[in-house]
Amino acid sequence: MTCQKTSHNFTKIAFKPLHTNLFNIVLISFFLTLGCGKLYSQDITTKKSSIQTVKQTDKPEIIPIDTTKTDSVKTVKAVIDSVKVDSIKPKKTFLDGKVKYRAKDYAKIDQKKKLITLYNEAELYYKDVELKSGIIVLNYENDEVYAGRIKDSAGVLTQYPNFKQGSSEVQPDSIRFNFKTKKALIFNSRTEQGEFKIKAAITKKENDSVYFLKGARFTTAKDIDDPEYYFQTNKVKFVPGKKVVTGVTNMVIADVPTPLALPFAFFPMSKEESVSGIIIPSYNDSNTRGFSLQNMGYYFALSENYDLTVLGDYYTNGSYAMRFESSYAKRYKYRGNVNFRFENLINSERGYPDYSKQNIYNIQWSHSRDTKSNPNSNFSASVNMGSSKYFKQSINQANIGSNLNNTLSSSISYSKTFNTIPQARIALTATHSQNTQTEEINMTLPSLQASIDRVYPFVGKDGVKKGLIKNINLQYNLSGKNSFVTNDSLFFKPQMFDDAKIGMQHSIPISTNFKLFKYFSASASTNYQETWVTKTIEKSYNIDQNKVIDNTVNGFDAFRTYNFSSSLGTTIYGTFKFGEDKKIQAIRHVMRPSVSYSYTPSFEKYYDTYAIDASGTTMKDYTRFENGIYGAPGKSNSNIVGFDLSNTFEAKVRDSDSTKTEPKKMMLLNNLNFSTSYNFDADGETTFAWEPVRVSGGTQLFDNKMNVNFAATLNPYAIDNSGQQINVFNIDNGGSLFRMTSANMTLNYSFSSKGDDKEKENTQSERNGGRSDDLFGTNTDLNDTRNSQFDEDDGENVISEFFKAKLPWDMTMAYSLTYTNANRERKISGNSLMISANMDITPKWKGGVSTGYDFVQKGVTFTQLRFERDLLSWRMAFNWTPLGEYSNWNFFIGIKSGILSDIKWNKRSATNR
Repeated sequence: MTCQKTSHNFTKIAFKPLHTNLFNIVLISFFLTLGCGKLYSQDITTKKSSIQTVKQTDKPEIIPIDTTKTDSVKTVKAVIDSVKVDSIKPKKTFLDGKVKYRAKDYAKIDQKKKLITLYNEAELYYKDVELKSGIIVLNYENDEVYAGRIKDSAGVLTQYPNFKQGSSEVQPDSIRFNFKTKKALIFNSRTEQGEFKIKAAITKKENDSVYFLKGARFTTAKDIDDPEYYFQTNKVKFVPGKKVVTGVTNMVIADVPTPLALPFAFFPMSKEESVSGIIIPSYNDSNTRGFSLQNMGYYFALSENYDLTVLGDYYTNGSYAMRFESSYAKRYKYRGNVNFRFENLINSERGYPDYSKQNIYNIQWSHSRDTKSNPNSNFSASVNMGSSKYFKQSINQANIGSNLNNTLSSSISYSKTFNTIPQARIALTATHSQNTQTEEINMTLPSLQASIDRVYPFVGKDGVKKGLIKNINLQYNLSGKNSFVTNDSLFFKPQMFDDAKIGMQHSIPISTNFKLFKYFSASASTNYQETWVTKTIEKSYNIDQNKVIDNTVNGFDAFRTYNFSSSLGTTIYGTFKFGEDKKIQAIRHVMRPSVSYSYTPSFEKYYDTYAIDASGTTMKDYTRFENGIYGAPGKSNSNIVGFDLSNTFEAKVRDSDSTKTEPKKMMLLNNLNFSTSYNFDADGETTFAWEPVRVSGGTQLFDNKMNVNFAATLNPYAIDNSGQQINVFNIDNGGSLFRMTSANMTLNYSFSSKGDDKEKENTQSERNGGRSDDLFGTNTDLNDTRNSQFDEDDGENVISEFFKAKLPWDMTMAYSLTYTNANRERKISGNSLMISANMDITPKWKGGVSTGYDFVQKGVTFTQLRFERDLLSWRMAFNWTPLGEYSNWNFFIGIKSGILSDIKWNKRSATNR
């Protein structure tokens, strides 16, 4: 017998039903031809068997496959003498599928013990079973396979078995598996199920869906052999993809057993994205409200399109809070979320002078629609409404930016476009604006906007819109409002609706534009408006009450107005060249001057008079449309000429890169604007001919990382000793040409060690009405503090490399300066600097600070200190606001993994509010 050597030969074996054990003899004879040390193969010719008492009718088919060539299949059939079939009932073989195997060193067949031994980088594949190991022993008589490790040249055990069946994967020290019963005995198994990593001394595989483990530990740490923490238990029932049920379980941290133990434990392990479950509360205490359980509740995974979280807090002094949070989405249709929060706050105890009780609430709704679902219609919502004091007094909000915000606003809108000729549009909007200081609420419920697209009545058949006449166009606009002005105490109460203002306004603008003298762009327009109202007023003197009273007149009424406007503008370009050998080669200046004129006549016909005393001799003008939803018609003429000048400055600079031939463009000033107006009909007492000159500008510096904006107001008129403006030019009163009454400048600068000037987004803070950056500190969701206070990549903290010369850091700076001189005070009314900085102090320590200084009040503004420690599977965080009304601190330590998010300790102090 000769053996031909091949490397990494890959063999498939297909077994068919046998009628006698003669097949085993033939099979073993065939395997003997393969058992020549390493993997060998040769052509086989089977001689006639000496056993003549049985006959083999179903022949085994053995298919060697060369792994170095694709689809290279060689079929060898065993030729057996034809003999009569034995009457003994045939024994069914256990292997009813193809077996593939290979090994680096050898594949040895033992025909007496019915064993196939694969050694060194051994692999075996059978149906859905994949087995890789240092050594694999297949017992084809007992239907079992064994896999284990082997020693390398240094005597170290290597090549751990890797057993995979379907979606389950185990990495033990050794394993025994029975193909017929599907049972397995596994030693020191290591497996992953979702976020869990499980290691057990002995694992018994009962069937495809149930495992029993002895001496098990499970954790979410990355290193299962040396985890930072784990749960130790002796008895475990494990159902992959569904659950883990354990006996007595003890928590071990850094290989030190803790007193934290449970008589039993249940861990759901659904393959679904989310499952319903209880949310474990956290314990806290407050000097003003007593002990508390916070954020206890239940999460409802209602469907794949929406969910619901119900949370509650309870304090021993009787305070409580409820929160309902729901997110919903439908792919290619829409997505959004709804939050409703209610708090019953009790301070101190009944009978004490500082006792108080109040109810506060907040409603947030965000909805957006995918434009692809219907490009002709859209629905969106952004709602933030509720009690004016909610963000200032809430026991579950820690967002200083929201606390300092003075306005809450909401908008819900639906719009639709009708593809008619001309095109028509309609939009319904409900808006809400709430001042948290005055507690005044302005609300429209709803407002209607409708329009018909522009029509060009004088355009010829060629469709060319050129010139004064052909560019004449008109359109129709409709606006309707149902408006309310109320406050917190009357919100959505009957009185709120009794004071509603309802109106509708129609407008037909007609306009045109054309070129004048080739270089000038001219435009002219006129607008006709008709306003409808449902309420008017009638003023009269009441002798009994000795005062003027306003009588509300219910009923339809209307007034009509019109106006005219025109403008003329051009663009002027100028370039100042300094030479190509200069650093600054040229400066380009672009000016866009424009002159506008508007005229609105007097509508005195809508004005009446009323007596202001009992004699009736003194009369005063008024219009019945006063305080209307669209205002009132003007009584005096408006005859105004406006002047505007905008400038941009751009430089051409020689590039520092000598290989580049073209100069680099650099923006010096993005805009520098001047505007004023002259009123021909000014009376010189209440109105003045010249309006103050308004100057504004802005630019970007340091590779567009710093935004600089400035503005000033220059008044040409003087003031008297009492500070009142008089109809005398300031220069004629011994002063300068203009009097600067106010000015301001703001600087915003964001930069980092990575050179990425992308601003950090804080969507929840912005949604609450605060800032999207962290100049007022980070927005802390006290319901779930597992999220990092700092930037993260893919939801995990990035540990910086300590050996680098520069540690990662980022900084945001905002500077504001305000000058006031309305009454010759000439003072800096505002001068403040705010800074927010974050950096990696060490590879696992992060720190941050938000602070500022007010140079006028000479004091530190809001300050927050942030620290965070990366503990691999755990995260520890501490933030502290040491000063001011909102001083507090918060400490958190817990497991990052969402599946064990309830294993945490969170402690915080109450604010001084």
